[in-house]
Amino acid sequence: MRRTGFLAASVIVLVVIAGSGGREIRAFQSPPPASGQGKLIVYGDMALFQPPGHPDNCILRNRFKRGEPVGFRMFVADPSTQKREESAQLIVHVNVAGRTVDIPMRYRATAAQPEREFWVAKWVVPQDTPTGIIRYTVTATDKYGRTGEFKPFEVNDSQLTIVE
Repeated sequence: MRRTGFLAASVIVLVVIAGSGGREIRAFQSPPPASGQGKLIVYGDMALFQPPGHPDNCILRNRFKRGEPVGFRMFVADPSTQKREESAQLIVHVNVAGRTVDIPMRYRATAAQPEREFWVAKWVVPQDTPTGIIRYTVTATDKYGRTGEFKPFEVNDSQLTIVE
């Protein structure tokens, strides 16, 4: 008799699992956080920002000479959806010669280029910038008050570096 009850319960469980169409059953897990919670995910890169059509435009690099345009490109994602957080405002904080220069970023996509779903900022290296490593971070804030920060890897060879 006990075997029949166990068998019946097992059959019901198998029917429920089969009826889920292979989807994961999340009956005992808490739901994902609602939009507007958690820390923003911020990541990106640096490139040479020459004018369009220039053969070196958008080449990834971290070594720049005085007078060259450093391009910062970032993406911001909602932590609960991993999709772009359109309301985000980003600022690049460049620490140079003992002071911080804040550079607001702008959203790059346009009607003509909708695929460019990232933010950009350009910083032309001032002529009086000393050679060596320049530290920078990027902060993001969205309409929900969430924040996020990007910091490059702590590997000197990959830092923004000013060279002769």
